[in-house]
Amino acid sequence: QVQLEESGGGLVQAGASLRLSCAASGRIFSSYAMGWFRQAPGKEREFVAALTWSGGSTYYQDSVKGRFTISRDRAKNTVYLQMNSLKPEDTAVYYCAARGSAVLITAEFGYSYWGQGTQVTVSS
Repeated sequence: QVQLEESGGGLVQAGASLRLSCAASGRIFSSYAMGWFRQAPGKEREFVAALTWSGGSTYYQDSVKGRFTISRDRAKNTVYLQMNSLKPEDTAVYYCAARGSAVLITAEFGYSYWGQGTQVTVSS
C-alpha cells in the first residue's frame, strides 16, 4: 500500500514559481511510475507530468513543457513538480498519483494511488 501527501501549493502572481512535493509512505518499487494531475474549477482532472521511479524518464502535457519539471528523490521517497512562469490558467488543485508500472501514461484510471491534492492559485 502506498500513501501520498502533497504540499507546496499556494497563492502566487503570474510569472512566479512554486515547487510542489509529494511524499510517499510505503515502498515505492523501481517498477513504479509517478504522476501529477490537476483539476481546475468546473473542469475534469487532467494529466500534467509523469516519470518513472527507476530511470527518471519523463513525459509532460504540451501546455506545461518548458515551464514545469518533474523529478524525484528516491532516498526521500518524494516526487517534485517545479513550476515556473506560472499562468492564471495553471490555477487548479494538483494531485500526485502512483501506478505499479513503469509505463508512462496520461490516463488517470491507470494510477492506483492518489494524494488529497494541494491548491495552486495564480493571480493575474
